[in-house]
Formats: sequence, C-alpha cells, structure tokens
Amino acid sequence: MHLTSLALPQEPADGIAGWAADLVETMGGPGAGLAIALENLFPPLPSEVILPLTGFAAGQGVLTLASALFWTTLGSVVGAVVLYGIGMLFGRERIHAIWAKLPLVKASDLERTEDWFAKHGTKAVFLGRMVPIFRSLISVPAGVERMPLPVFVMLTTLGSLIWNAVLVMAGYWLGDQWEVVETYVGIVSKVVLVLVVVALAVYVAVRLRGRNQARHRRAS
Repeated sequence: MHLTSLALPQEPADGIAGWAADLVETMGGPGAGLAIALENLFPPLPSEVILPLTGFAAGQGVLTLASALFWTTLGSVVGAVVLYGIGMLFGRERIHAIWAKLPLVKASDLERTEDWFAKHGTKAVFLGRMVPIFRSLISVPAGVERMPLPVFVMLTTLGSLIWNAVLVMAGYWLGDQWEVVETYVGIVSKVVLVLVVVALAVYVAVRLRGRNQARHRRAS
C-alpha cells in the first residue's frame, strides 16, 4: 500500500510529504523516527506534515499506533539531544564573546536571560516542545546552561510525547484528510513567527531610541 498515492495525490513524489511517506513505508516506525529526528535538526522540515502522515500510515496498517508514537518520540529526543550537545560544546564563554560583538545588545541582557533560564528552564524545555519553531531551538540554551542531561531528556520526552501524540492521533483519526492538521498547525506557526518578529522589532526600536537619547544627553 503506497502512502503517497493514497494520501497525497496532489503532491509531487519528491516533496517533503512524499519523502516522509517513503521513509515510513520502507522502514516503518524507525523511518518515522528518523524523519522526526531530522525535523528537530532542520526545523524547515515540518512536523505538522510528518506526524499526521505517520498517524495516517498507522491507520492504514503500515505500522502500529504504539510504534508510531514510540519511534517519533524517540526521534524527537535524539534530535533534541544533538542540539543540546551543540549548545554544551559551544559553551557559555563563547556565547558571551559573540554576544559582546553584536549591536544593540548589552551583556546585562544575556545575564538576565541566563537568570531567567536558571529559574524557569524546566518549564521552558517542557512547554517549548509543544510550540512550533521553538520546539527545536529550546534545546540549544538548555545545553549552553548545562541543564542536567537526565532532566533535559525527561522533559523533552514528556513534551515531545504530548505534541507527537496530538498530531499522530489527528492523522490517525482524520485518515486521508490528514492534511487538515498541517493547515491549522501551519497557521499557529505563522502566528508565532509574526509575534517573534514583532518582539524583535520592538526590541531594536527601544534600543535605538535609548542610544539616541544617550547621545543627545552627552551632546548637551
């Protein structure tokens, strides 16, 4: 039973959905896990396509639902641990050195961020796994701040299991209408991205205004 012919009559076979369908059809659960591990490392690969498609595959008997949930969650954790390792190897000192060279930022900003992560890092990692875009990125500061690896893995596993279960089950229940999931999650992703861009724009505007005021005070 070929998933792309059933679920994606309008998609090219070499698209992301076709690639994920081939992985799942060829390798079963491990293929779904590999796709999600790569999605964590390369966020442009959308989980809102891969996970519902995996749920649809489970509904078609290509793999069991338990296998779909197990392997996709394992893939999420593996990808997150790789990013955690990158953050840990990059290190706090290197982050501070790069930060000091960036315009419009202060060392105190980074220090406040570190303090915030020290207080709320567990919630950030757990909840971040269920937020589009941030679900991958949150692993890097966890590594930089040396969050204990067992705690990181536990929180990542729980958060990923919830996110994966929702999207896999949606694909399982929706059947060949699984693409509806991509539409709605895609809207959420765009909203999150817009909010981030707006927040960055406000931050830059406030910084520039503060610098201009400081220059005027020195000139007077």
